[in-house]
Amino acid sequence: MPDVRTIFADGLIDASVTHQVARLTLAQTGPDGKPVAVGQLVMPLSQLPGFANGLIGLLKQIEAKVKEAQAQGAGGASGPASAEAGGAEPPSVPGAFRFS
Repeated sequence: MPDVRTIFADGLIDASVTHQVARLTLAQTGPDGKPVAVGQLVMPLSQLPGFANGLIGLLKQIEAKVKEAQAQGAGGASGPASAEAGGAEPPSVPGAFRFS
């Protein structure tokens, strides 16, 4: 696999399409609380729907995991003491997700 640059972004400053190329300007929140551009994601416009559908699919997976964790937490006794008393392992951290 070629060298891949990782960019952390917590926002989007701008999105535009020029000559059938989509450009998304990624941002991070700066020390003053304002967004600062950190990079630009550029892709053919024809690939944008597939990219967006991939993100939507990821959000749906996360939502399902959160609902599952909430349902497990709401049912029955909770806490390490009840888990130890029953001999069961404590529940996993609901915020920790791994997707393959």
